[in-house]
Amino acid sequence: MRKTILVTGSTDGIGLATARELISQGHKVLLHGRDARKLEQVYTDLAGQADSELVEKYVADLSIMADVETLAKAIAQQHAKLDVLINNAGVFRVAEPTTIDGLDVRFAVNTIAPYLLTQRLLSLFEGSGRVISLSSAAQSPVNTEALAGRIQISDAFEAYAQSKLALTMWSIRLSQALNSKGPAIIAVNPGSMLGSKMVREGFGVTGGDLAKGADILCRAALTEEFSAASGQYFDNDSGQFSTPHPEALNPQKITDVVRVIEDTLGGL
Repeated sequence: MRKTILVTGSTDGIGLATARELISQGHKVLLHGRDARKLEQVYTDLAGQADSELVEKYVADLSIMADVETLAKAIAQQHAKLDVLINNAGVFRVAEPTTIDGLDVRFAVNTIAPYLLTQRLLSLFEGSGRVISLSSAAQSPVNTEALAGRIQISDAFEAYAQSKLALTMWSIRLSQALNSKGPAIIAVNPGSMLGSKMVREGFGVTGGDLAKGADILCRAALTEEFSAASGQYFDNDSGQFSTPHPEALNPQKITDVVRVIEDTLGGL
């Protein structure tokens, strides 16, 4: 059965590899990118390799929450139903660490934007839908002052690790809140040091085969294996559902993180 799937950050890396694979399987993929020209190039490439009806494109800068709102509205205007959302877009090392909203760009793109986008699109999902959010093996206790943009974390890796734990935490809380009455909410580490632009620029290495990450995201989006996995964390380094950082299992810590995300969005 053909599914409609939104993949954020799908103009390169794991996102592009995942979009390409999903389209090859006959699914309708909503591409997203920040750079309009690059997005157009990817759209032309993928639409030329398949039925053009299987591909759509949406441009938005996920570091800007107003853009996230606009993206959600554009998708809702075009689609009455969404089967899968893959929150893939992410950033690590950047030239400018502070967004126009005054947030750390790692928290903005990796944590807050996918939270906001998921919330705005929830009404498009049926119970069998899925929200797959890319976590990481890199997870570190969240400084909520940094999450709110009130202080800056100087170390890029630490900010990234905190942002990925925060994403894992809100995924768990949203799953609990939906209580099987909405899409499955699943956090996935697609694999460490895969050959994405982020890894090349962040660590100066080529990285591993992106197919490993694309494969697990397609499995998480489509297979029965993940149908009852809401609220769980899948670690593709070990190839199994696993336990995230201990703070993701602390109800009070999760409450604090989600409250700060909500307060931050409310203050913009």
